[in-house]
Amino acid sequence: MMRRGDDVKRFVFLWPYLLLSVSLVLSSCGPESTSQDVESYLAVSLSLDSNNDLEPIQPIPLTISLDQQKVRLGDRLFHDPRLSHDNTIACSSCHDLTKGGTDQAYRSTGIKGAIGGINTPTVFNSGLNIRQFWDGRANTLEDQIDGPTQHPAEMGSTWPEIIGKLQQDESYAKDFSTIYADGMTAATIKNAIATFEHSLLTPHSRFDQYLRGEQDAITSLEKRGYALFKNYGCVACHQGANVGGNLFQQFGLFTDKDTGDDRVDRSPAKTDDHENHRHMVKVPSLRVAVLTPPYFHDGSAATLPDAVRKMARVQLGRHLTEKEIAAIVAFLYTLPGQYQGHDL
Repeated sequence: MMRRGDDVKRFVFLWPYLLLSVSLVLSSCGPESTSQDVESYLAVSLSLDSNNDLEPIQPIPLTISLDQQKVRLGDRLFHDPRLSHDNTIACSSCHDLTKGGTDQAYRSTGIKGAIGGINTPTVFNSGLNIRQFWDGRANTLEDQIDGPTQHPAEMGSTWPEIIGKLQQDESYAKDFSTIYADGMTAATIKNAIATFEHSLLTPHSRFDQYLRGEQDAITSLEKRGYALFKNYGCVACHQGANVGGNLFQQFGLFTDKDTGDDRVDRSPAKTDDHENHRHMVKVPSLRVAVLTPPYFHDGSAATLPDAVRKMARVQLGRHLTEKEIAAIVAFLYTLPGQYQGHDL
């Protein structure tokens, strides 16, 4: 998307500001708004919640059409450490499906104990992202797979090495020849893994049930948290079915733009070095955020309240009360859904 011309890039970069402006105009509540102003907005916002057409967040689809043979093959590959040079690291090592699709670590550990340079994002709902990686350098899930498999501090392998090892497994050879006309290649391995990753949706959250009309699916505190989430402009970046993942934003709009990591100190698609495109990171999805501490690309927020507090300050120029933070965190706890029929 970032290569389709300056107009498209400008829209992606300005989209959060446009949404934030609309939010502030509708609420008439700036950073110095009074409690009465906020409560008045919340009353209006809560009265609109029953109309799903007016909501910036949409439910995750309950079903998705995928080739189940490829999903099963990709599942096996995703958990296979033979994709790494020393047969010790699988995709699931850093993207543990029992830990919200991450390893819940400040930095991930690769082959030979190497420590990565950036916090691992969740793989759940990653198929809903506009691009992959924090800096957006991969267009698709297939493209993304090239990164960790060949990075010397992650899996440290090559495609000839991976294919050579997997071809010795008769069950793999049989499955690839059955499913793919080209058999086992780098492209078909990546396609199988990406198809599995597309299956990692988390539908039927309590909040999605609420959006679909079940008013009692979330509590009054959680509804208040959602109203604050909208009123204070969090939805400027965190919206859509994935509650994020669909645009890029500068880290630190109201503070010095110090990302803390040179790897994200560049334009998302690496198309230029324009100063306005520096410090841009992909806005993360909040769908399973309650399961994936620590937070941000640099892992600098240890807890969810810490993350909410910092985001309000550096992205919105607001200093929230502890009650407001607790309400927003309560709302975030309504977002994880189900995987394979089980609550996350």
